[in-house]
Amino acid sequence: MARAAFPRSAFRLRTPRSEAPDRSKARPRSGKADGKAPPESGKADGRARPKPGKTGAGARPKPGRAERGGRRPLPFLLRLLAMLFAFAFMVAFAVVLARLTLEPSPASAPLTHTNMRPGSSLRAYLDQPELRDAVRQIGGNLVLGIPFGILAPVLAPRTRGVLRVLLLTAVVMLMVEFAQGALVDGRAFDVDDVILNTTGALIGYLLLGRRLSRAVHS
Repeated sequence: MARAAFPRSAFRLRTPRSEAPDRSKARPRSGKADGKAPPESGKADGRARPKPGKTGAGARPKPGRAERGGRRPLPFLLRLLAMLFAFAFMVAFAVVLARLTLEPSPASAPLTHTNMRPGSSLRAYLDQPELRDAVRQIGGNLVLGIPFGILAPVLAPRTRGVLRVLLLTAVVMLMVEFAQGALVDGRAFDVDDVILNTTGALIGYLLLGRRLSRAVHS
């Protein structure tokens, strides 16, 4: 007996589709979106955040010398006037110094003597019975050196500095004292006068000369 021809697909069992969730519609993991990694902290759109301290469009410019010091240099005209006044005062000071130290004094010849020992004349000044005489001798030599410490750094900025002012004043006063002892009648060389004049120049430089020199030449 011949079998009836039926298609095999008629006897194939239809099984229901799997209940597994669709992976294509699964929720993406945290930290990833569309297969792209999240941007790192500190970066945006591929541009790195500028580090502090580097120069850039928004960096703050460094303060200049005038802003750091809190003062501005003087105009050229004021600097020129300051130099002229300092020169005039230096000339006047030189004239006064010459009259006080290089003018002959024959009446004082028996009383004067050369002093090469530092401190000897200072003790003699302090041993005088009248305090006024000691103040006049010591104070006069100190005051005589003060203008030199004020005017020299203004006229010559290379002399600015404690050691330079001391050295320059000592050299000038030594020359004056040598001229007194060798050429002027009634005058003698005294090393204590050089010490007092140099100390006066140091006082003038520390009080006013240093500030004036910086204001004129900075």
